[in-house]
Amino acid sequence: MIAVIDIISSLDSVITAVGMANHLPVMILAIVIAVMVMMLASKSISCFIDKHPTLKMLALSFLILVGVALLGEGLDLHIPKGYIYFAMAFSVMVEMLNLKVRERNVQTVKAHTKNN
Repeated sequence: MIAVIDIISSLDSVITAVGMANHLPVMILAIVIAVMVMMLASKSISCFIDKHPTLKMLALSFLILVGVALLGEGLDLHIPKGYIYFAMAFSVMVEMLNLKVRERNVQTVKAHTKNN
């Protein structure tokens, strides 16, 4: 199962790197790093995603965003990459805030349950 996920992620990384980078060494480095991360951290990443399912939706929305950008490039509609990177960074920051709030809410509920 991990091998299948690794193959899918590698293909996704290749497509993303080719679409988002202009230099071959950057593409190669992105692919190598993605494969290494998947092989070394697949179990912990899987547990983390299972614990925080909203991150799965965020990752899928990133794939859609990159896909739309690639489609636009193919149709000669240039979308500045800075906009895409900003949207991704902003989304990650909002999700990090949501994770903190959810964690704090769980701790508050545990504290109230423990006191009662």
